[in-house]
Amino acid sequence: MSGPSVAAMTTTTNVIGLSVVVSDMARALAFYRALGIEVPAGQDDQPHAEAVLDGGFRLMFDTVDVITSFDPTWTAPGGGHRAALAVDCTDPAGVDTLYATLVAAGHAGHLAPFDAVWGQRYAVIDDPDGNPVDLCAPLA
Repeated sequence: MSGPSVAAMTTTTNVIGLSVVVSDMARALAFYRALGIEVPAGQDDQPHAEAVLDGGFRLMFDTVDVITSFDPTWTAPGGGHRAALAVDCTDPAGVDTLYATLVAAGHAGHLAPFDAVWGQRYAVIDDPDGNPVDLCAPLA
C-alpha cells in the first residue's frame, strides 16, 4: 500500500487534544463561560460546540450521544482524569475568588486553593461532568 510519506505531510495543531464530553451542553457551556472562556452564543442546545481560544486553538464540546454515535463502545473514563484544562487567573486572589464563585454556584470543588511548592496559587474545580479544571496563578 502506498500513500504520502509522513515527512511529506503538513499538519497544523489547532484543536486541544481534549474534547470535553458533556451530558448537558447548556450546563457545561455555562460553567466554561464562568471560567472566562468565550463560547459563542447559540450553541447551548447543539450536540457539538466550539470555542476559539487565544492563539487560535479550539476547545470542543460534544454530548455523550455524539460520541456514542460514531464510537458505540465509548465509556466515560474511571479512576481519575486523563487530561485537565488549566485557567490562568492572573493573580493569587483571582484563584480564590473564581474557586469560591464556582463552588457557590453549585460546582464541586476538588482541591481548595493552596500555595503550591512549584510557585503557584492552585485549585481544582470539577466541571458539571466531573472533568477537573485547574485554576492557577503565579505567587507574588
